[in-house]
Amino acid sequence: MDKKPSSWISHIEAFVDSSRPPKQQAANVDAIAALVKNDLLTLEALVRDMELYLTTSDHSIRARGILLLAEILNCLMSKPLDGASISSLVEFFTSKLADWQVLRGALIGCLALLRRKKNVGMVKSSEARAVAESYLMNVQVQSLAVHDRKLCFEVLQCLLEVYPEAVEMLGDDLVYGICEAIDEEKDPRCLMLTFHLVEILARVFPDSSGSVASFAGDLFDILSRYFPIYFTHPRSDDLDITREELSMALMHAFCSTPFFEPFAIPLLLEKLSSSLPLAKLDSLKYLNNCIQHYGTDRMIKHAKAIWSNLKDVILNHSPHKTLFSTSELAGNMESEENQIAKEALICLQTAILHLDSLEKNPILSFIVEDEDIEMKFGLVSNEGTGTGISIESRRQLSAVGNILSVSSKASMSGCTRVFQKFFPRLMNILEISASSSSNGCNTNNGTSSLNFGALYLCIQLLASFRELILTSQDFSPQVITVQDGWWCMLQHFSGPLAHALGSALMGARSSELVNNNTGHEHAIYEVKGLQVLATFPGCYLPTSEDVYEYILVIFMSIATERFEDAFLWKLSVKALIEIGSFIEKYHDSYRGISFNRIVVERIVSLFQQDDSTMPLALKLDAISEIGTIGVDYMSRVIKLLEEAILSKFLAVCVEGRLEAAEILVPLLECYSNRVLLWCYTSGNFDEVAMQFALCIWNQMESITIFDKDAKIQDLFDRMMTTMKLLVGGCAEENQSLIVRKAYSVLLSTSFLSEESLPFSSSKLEGLQVTPDFVNLSWRDEWIVSLFASVVIALLPQTPLPDVKLLLNVLTTFLLKGHLPAAQALASMVNKWHVNIDKSEVPNAYTLDEAIEMILERSLLSVQSSSNLGKSDLLNKDERMLSCLCLLNNNSSFQSNAVVGLAWIGKGLLMRGHEKVKEIAMLLLQYLLSNPYKELHSDASGSGDSLDVHTSLATSAADAFHVILSDSEVCLNKNFHAMIRPLYKQRFFSSMMPVLLSSIKQSCSSSMRVALYRAFAHVISDAPLAAVVAEAKKILPSLMDSLAMLSEDVLNKDLIYSLLLVLSGILMDDNGKEAIIENINTVISDLIRLIFYPHMMLVRETAIQCLVAMSALPHARIYPMRPQVLRAVSKALDDRKRVVRQEAVRCRQAWVSMA
Repeated sequence: MDKKPSSWISHIEAFVDSSRPPKQQAANVDAIAALVKNDLLTLEALVRDMELYLTTSDHSIRARGILLLAEILNCLMSKPLDGASISSLVEFFTSKLADWQVLRGALIGCLALLRRKKNVGMVKSSEARAVAESYLMNVQVQSLAVHDRKLCFEVLQCLLEVYPEAVEMLGDDLVYGICEAIDEEKDPRCLMLTFHLVEILARVFPDSSGSVASFAGDLFDILSRYFPIYFTHPRSDDLDITREELSMALMHAFCSTPFFEPFAIPLLLEKLSSSLPLAKLDSLKYLNNCIQHYGTDRMIKHAKAIWSNLKDVILNHSPHKTLFSTSELAGNMESEENQIAKEALICLQTAILHLDSLEKNPILSFIVEDEDIEMKFGLVSNEGTGTGISIESRRQLSAVGNILSVSSKASMSGCTRVFQKFFPRLMNILEISASSSSNGCNTNNGTSSLNFGALYLCIQLLASFRELILTSQDFSPQVITVQDGWWCMLQHFSGPLAHALGSALMGARSSELVNNNTGHEHAIYEVKGLQVLATFPGCYLPTSEDVYEYILVIFMSIATERFEDAFLWKLSVKALIEIGSFIEKYHDSYRGISFNRIVVERIVSLFQQDDSTMPLALKLDAISEIGTIGVDYMSRVIKLLEEAILSKFLAVCVEGRLEAAEILVPLLECYSNRVLLWCYTSGNFDEVAMQFALCIWNQMESITIFDKDAKIQDLFDRMMTTMKLLVGGCAEENQSLIVRKAYSVLLSTSFLSEESLPFSSSKLEGLQVTPDFVNLSWRDEWIVSLFASVVIALLPQTPLPDVKLLLNVLTTFLLKGHLPAAQALASMVNKWHVNIDKSEVPNAYTLDEAIEMILERSLLSVQSSSNLGKSDLLNKDERMLSCLCLLNNNSSFQSNAVVGLAWIGKGLLMRGHEKVKEIAMLLLQYLLSNPYKELHSDASGSGDSLDVHTSLATSAADAFHVILSDSEVCLNKNFHAMIRPLYKQRFFSSMMPVLLSSIKQSCSSSMRVALYRAFAHVISDAPLAAVVAEAKKILPSLMDSLAMLSEDVLNKDLIYSLLLVLSGILMDDNGKEAIIENINTVISDLIRLIFYPHMMLVRETAIQCLVAMSALPHARIYPMRPQVLRAVSKALDDRKRVVRQEAVRCRQAWVSMA
């Protein structure tokens, strides 16, 4: 039942009122459409009640009424409608196409009806044809606004795509109408539609007698005016259409029908001679596509012209640097010249493949018989050894090589013709004669240097032949017998060629390869030639087994004997890896035997020899590269490295051989950075890492006495890093195995063994170890450090055994200054399970209990004995009493405790735990304490106590850097830390008011220095956005901290960090307001830092800040101009060039504001 008109007529009135905002009008359309969709209003009733708005003589109201109906239909495209309603609506909107004042609504209504699907009621073919006829008769597209033109093209597109049979009957009238509609179109959005219209039109009229064939010239004349596309619309138009998209659409229109061939090909060939690189590139891309779409019969007549024009482009645009900057060395960004040459070669390859007539391939014939190619081949292949080759000769050499390469790898016939024509001549220039058998090695090459031009072309041809075979669908040896001539020739020449290349490589002197591009070029192509000869597929291999092994021997000779030539060594090792990878990829077990015997076994043997003259770094490079060939190779490499690591570790720790440590550190680096990385990417990490970690712990368990020289810091750090990487990459179950093993070894340490405990009745579960009771052996320190590394790298869900014991042990080592222990504790509290059911695990610690225990142990060490009475200890057990007495008499424990608290606070902050506030407040209170009130009554100790307090205050200030800075050794994503978003911002927001207030209330200079140091750490490590937001509050203190901290040379890094923060504030609009409010102070402090003697970066950054300040409001900075210019003029004499350059920039900026 229809809803009362009064309930929706207001929406019509609101829409018809053109003064209403667009959003309100859209809401009115949606409201009425919803009524119709929900059957609260029928479409017939709507049209009936809108009759006045649809037929009134008031053009404005009529246009708005018809537009409303059209928009409602647009919303009802998925609602089923009966055929009579659709026919009536189509007839109505078709008639309105003749009423130009309501054309937009008519177009939208037609489009909404034409886009309807069959299952909801579709426009009939006869009705669609009527729409098209009315459109062609009444609509003058190019006289309309952009939005209406776009609607017109969308209507045409819908007619052609959905009703092709209906509109096909219109024939020439349709094509002519479309030509008229799209002619002179300039808007990019409309052009995308017009290009697509031509493409669809070609599909509707594919016959040679069809309308598109008749109007092909007119259509192409319109399209050709847009070629090449020049996109000049400003970014502010927000068209979301790129030049590349427009060009691609135009190219598809060009290629849409072969009837464009007589017009398109001459145009594209003509544009190839354009001086504009963009026109050349587009012409090549279009020509490449047109060749593929127009067909051989139509394109064959253009073969000669295509070859002639492509040849000119390739010869004139082939970059000469290609010879040296090959893909084997570096992939620099393509220049326009490179892109043009690349597109020309792609187009040439397409022409060779598609213009292949029944008799012969005309493009190939033109190439092989071309006089220019013949002449340039003769010139470039006789350039001698490569010394002094001109740039133009290099360009021509690159061009000829590329042409011959593309020609030979396009097809087997091309390979045959090019090979038979040029390869024997190249062999003759290189003075290589064919042997009577494939084993022969005859060569007349008496010198070690080969003709570079001939060498380059020869290797290009060989690489092309190989690529053709690898990409061939038919991979059977029967193909060879068909091409018997060229294949036999290659077989006969391969042996002598391999020996010539090998002799040239081995004969090259080291001096020729050092800073010598010519020597490098020779080496590149000689190595590449040998590599290509060794990597043909098995059934196509042109070389004999002897020659193949000779190639491997040459590369191995260089790898083992010529390692002083770094460039040649890297080329040879990489070639060996490529050969091995080829064997692995194609499962060539026959050649794999030779490769393993000559290459792998030799490198393994070399690696195992300690007395080898080959540097260890190169051995590790070679052995790790061999492993990348495949899983089996890497498994062997892993075994070798692990055996070597464990052997050297034993030599260092037990025998005290320091020279073994120098070997062990690179071994661990290679294992961590290369082997583990490869295992991770190949998916084989878990098992490898778990097994090796267990091996390390087994060895630690087996060593009972460590040599006194076993602690070498580099080795110590690298071993811990390796253990973290091993554990961090394992799954939970494997981590659990490692933890249990590590824990059992930890229990074997001397300080945890039952007989060594100072209390005979104590048990491990209740142990509280005190720092002075722990006398660490080197073995104990190694074990604790490695165990801490395991804890740091664990997943949060991996369980730890005997947590209470571990907390006591790690806290004890924390107080002794053992940093890994502090980091392990921080990792534990960061990853601690929150929800622990003590009914299920009675002895389990909650996070809060663990934190309380750690803080209690640590806080005891930072309390002054003068503030701690004996009554405070009466409730403690005997062991804790002894611990307290010892802690309070050793101030070093206090500094260690501060560092430990910082790391624990960091772990808590990252997970978002509230306890971090207590730690931060504790550190702050220590900064605010007055050392003079806490001195002992003994005057002789006053000075020492003050120094201790100053040192500890500095440690407390630096603790804020630990809390906020990012760490690579723990508490990061690699080691599975729990990281809450925006944790740094929250800490900054909570601490900054407290710090600023404390600085304001500080009463002594030493206290103020410590507070400024803490303040500097907080703003330097906090996210810049958070700092800039509070710039007005913190800027005065920032400038004060720069002034006060710059007095101590030890603060130079902190000064630089503060300057970076200041420069960040200067770059922000809100920050500039704060700068302007403190302009005199900021400029004065920066001028003073221009002459900061301890760090060049400080001076440079201070001047850069002054340059940025020159853009501030003139009235605020002009009074400081003389002062700035005087200071900067002095900086022009700075001893560092970078500072002098910045001073010049600064002086120019401030002088120009006069």
